[in-house]
Amino acid sequence: MALWVFGYGSLLWNPGFEPVERRRAVLRDFHRSFCMLSIHHRGTVDQPGLVLALDAAPGGQCTGVAFRVAAADEDAVLQYLRERELISSAYYEDTLQVTLEDGAQVPALCYIINRDHEQYCQFDLETQAQMIARSVGGRGPNPEYLYNTADHLDQMGIKDDDMRWLVGRVRAIFKSD
Repeated sequence: MALWVFGYGSLLWNPGFEPVERRRAVLRDFHRSFCMLSIHHRGTVDQPGLVLALDAAPGGQCTGVAFRVAAADEDAVLQYLRERELISSAYYEDTLQVTLEDGAQVPALCYIINRDHEQYCQFDLETQAQMIARSVGGRGPNPEYLYNTADHLDQMGIKDDDMRWLVGRVRAIFKSD
């Protein structure tokens, strides 16, 4: 069986591997949310940033991309993704059914936030914007993560009003500094 990986945040624009196929896909009962404190990639322990995670949302859905991995690359891709995504155990790995744009369903590897982990958070949009605007981690500035993700969602025609608001607000914070 082919290995599929579901991307909803930075995997959209930086999967870190070359997939043999990319398909728009929907994961049901989850949504994309800035609900994970980033203390490695987009922030630090002293000044955490925020990154997206799949958060449980019964009845909700998250539209993203399903990436099919070449059979010869599966072990290397799994190792890479586990090093990248499971760096602090805030995410857990699960295989869930995603629906591709043609209606077909495939099992896809998903990285889901552990709500019991200390990095799980829920902040209002203004707090999110303030944190994102001021945080930098090992993979660069938190605003870069926001802008790249928002741009790719726009390119895919995926409407996310909170993401658009955050982009505008973070840009306004920089103009006022």
